[in-house]
Amino acid sequence: MLINQELCIGCGQCVPDCPVNAITVTNRKAHINAELCVECSCCKRSRVCPKNAIEQDHLEWPRAVRSVMSDVFTVFEGTNVSGRGTEEMKTNDVTGRFRPGWVGVAVEVGRPIAAATFRQVQEIAMTLASTKLVQFEPCNPITTLMTDNTTGQFKEEILDERVYSAILEFSVPMEKLPDVLELCGKAASKTQTVFSLDVCSVTTDDQHAKVAQIIRDAGITTLRPNGKVNLGLGKPAAQF
Repeated sequence: MLINQELCIGCGQCVPDCPVNAITVTNRKAHINAELCVECSCCKRSRVCPKNAIEQDHLEWPRAVRSVMSDVFTVFEGTNVSGRGTEEMKTNDVTGRFRPGWVGVAVEVGRPIAAATFRQVQEIAMTLASTKLVQFEPCNPITTLMTDNTTGQFKEEILDERVYSAILEFSVPMEKLPDVLELCGKAASKTQTVFSLDVCSVTTDDQHAKVAQIIRDAGITTLRPNGKVNLGLGKPAAQF
């Protein structure tokens, strides 16, 4: 993103609309710090600029990855899904990815203000992959950016690209969940950014209660338990 200096009047109305604090006003002109900007387009989409001075700059690889992982309206070519995760993480399970006896896990690295670089995402991914418990979801946009999804290593050219957030996604047998939660704790102690931990489970029999108990036994407090009740908008349920 950039601000047309000829049009800008330095009113500062765009400043609070940047979720990563990349916009400042100096000498009565607003400026976007290109290093901090994650190309989420929030400043432009908010339409707060009275002079329409906020413009989308032409993005080339590898900087273009910032828009893919930060702008919810950018559709990732590899999955045809907007945003950073698979359709299941965003809406409902319609493909059987989360099946009985297994647990879906997502580690969302970054978030407002903190954001994250792919170097930080790689650090967490490599910690998760170190014991071979984790196999990253191939249909997740983040996985396609890895050079080796068995180690969690990413393409060298994107490591310093900064994004709003990035979602590492995988499934594990329910009995392996305690080990994965321990790995997540190790990753949290190493990283310099923040991440949210999501655990997804079907409600078959008593699986949900068992998963909830595993999380409590790991000493983790669930801040926002959710239930997804929309059954795929009429699509046939996946066969397990």
